[in-house]
Amino acid sequence: MSRKYFGTDGIRGEVGESPITPDFAMHLGYAAGKVTARDGHGMVLIGKDTRISGYMFESALEAGFSAAGMDVGLLGPMPTPAVAYLTRTLHAAAGVVISASHNPFYDNGFKFFSAEGKKFSDQWEHEVEQLLEDPIESVESSRLGKARRVDDAPGRYIEFCKSSVPMGFSLRGIKLVVDCANGAAYATAPLVFSELGAEVMTVGNQPDGLNINRQTGSTHPEVLAGMVAHYEADLGIALDGDGDRCIMVDSEGNVVDGDLLLYIIARSRQQQEELIGPIVGTLMTNLGLEHAFSEMEIPFMRSAVGDRYVMEMLQANGGMIGGESSGHILCLDRATTGDGVVSALQVLFEIVESGKTMAQLTSEVTLYPQKMVNVPLRQRGVNNSDEIQRALRAAEEKLGERGRILLRPSGTEPLVRVMVEGQNEEEVFTMAEELAHVVRQQVGS
Repeated sequence: MSRKYFGTDGIRGEVGESPITPDFAMHLGYAAGKVTARDGHGMVLIGKDTRISGYMFESALEAGFSAAGMDVGLLGPMPTPAVAYLTRTLHAAAGVVISASHNPFYDNGFKFFSAEGKKFSDQWEHEVEQLLEDPIESVESSRLGKARRVDDAPGRYIEFCKSSVPMGFSLRGIKLVVDCANGAAYATAPLVFSELGAEVMTVGNQPDGLNINRQTGSTHPEVLAGMVAHYEADLGIALDGDGDRCIMVDSEGNVVDGDLLLYIIARSRQQQEELIGPIVGTLMTNLGLEHAFSEMEIPFMRSAVGDRYVMEMLQANGGMIGGESSGHILCLDRATTGDGVVSALQVLFEIVESGKTMAQLTSEVTLYPQKMVNVPLRQRGVNNSDEIQRALRAAEEKLGERGRILLRPSGTEPLVRVMVEGQNEEEVFTMAEELAHVVRQQVGS
């Protein structure tokens, strides 16, 4: 089912460029409201991250939903997983997050959640897109939706995060550095860890509308590594702009990506005899992780890149745990969507429970050297030119069974991602740069 606006993670783009405009946002709110409110009046929750454009789009969405006859609960800055959780527990008909996740401030977008706190189906998105072509026809005045602020939203979400670990679990004696990426989790994430007893130093918690993800957060873990050393902390936790991703840093300053975090959580579930179904990674998941799961006799499957596809494969195969190298981890036995804070807590639980360090917990995993080069595109998609295909075949033949190559367009940005993985680091890095050079010549901006 082809979609014009919705991608793998909602709708996203540069502010001011179609479709990320106030007019579109109002039409989007109206169309989503009409599709969602067919069985009654209903309420929708609107959350946002800290981008300056969030004010503008919040008002536009509110107007569209009201015109469709839906009440609106305004959450203010709130992590994406918090909106999913609150949509479910406040019995709203839908939730929407105004965010472009890990992208820079000049991008923005819209993510929707159903009443169950899960992403809507392709069919729902298709119906919304069809209504986007129609003019707004407001319901009669007596049926217009009302709007209110949900003042206790942060506290509700903090308690939910703490409930993802057993009662009595304590982080007392552990010093953490928490990097909130100047994003949506800046006010809630530090409180979760401190209320569980940790000594918390917070960075990336001074959002100004423009500095979200700027040299901070999960896309820049080297900053966190420096802060962990500076504060002589035990661990560091880096979130992204909307709080659904997590990357960690150990006491030695080593970055622990989503693959290793996924391993620790899966190992913990297995030892607690709580592991259900296969673990699901993606095409980007390191081959070394797959081998580690094989040694542990844990079934492992790969989906297409994107948490949407990880979720679909987990649900189709009865799994609970999955994720991506980027730190987007799904613990469906704890939450309905990816949650950076909840993921970090699952890792911290295993560290405390086992009495082992992060390095000790991951010592049985040998990750293959992996190099990814992002090539900006003149336009979205990959032009499979003969030159690109020849270069790809030549690289694959040279690498043979010693590794693998992935060439794919990003689902959220105008980029082609060139990934090479293999046993020899020098060969991997050289091959990635050579292939990226060919792609850049053919389709690069």
